[in-house]
Amino acid sequence: MSQKSPQSMKPATAAKKLGVYLPATPAEFQEGPVTRDALNELMNDPPEWLVDLRQNGPHPRPVVAQKLNVSISGLARGGVEEALTTAQIEELLANRPEWLQSERANMAAVRAEETRIREAAAQKAAQRAEGGR
Repeated sequence: MSQKSPQSMKPATAAKKLGVYLPATPAEFQEGPVTRDALNELMNDPPEWLVDLRQNGPHPRPVVAQKLNVSISGLARGGVEEALTTAQIEELLANRPEWLQSERANMAAVRAEETRIREAAAQKAAQRAEGGR
């Protein structure tokens, strides 16, 4: 029987799975495919560069959006197009510009509506279950 070749992915995919900004990673990470085993090793025993990137950034937009508690679209509407460092994110949180306050309120409203919809669906399912007895 032939041996399976190790599953690999593009560096961009691996960076996304690790939650880091690809251009900030070391050149050797960016240059070639990353195997599933290598990715698991990075996740389980992260090297110093990965720990530093996760802690200080620059962070990719999905991570920035999560840390600011806004959507990625909200970042774009606020004019944030590039990766931000942890210090830049903390500065935004401390200063709370108008766009950030608005987008955080918008995100809270969206989450509240999603919760309401889920609860209504669960209540409807429970009523159907009771009526089916």
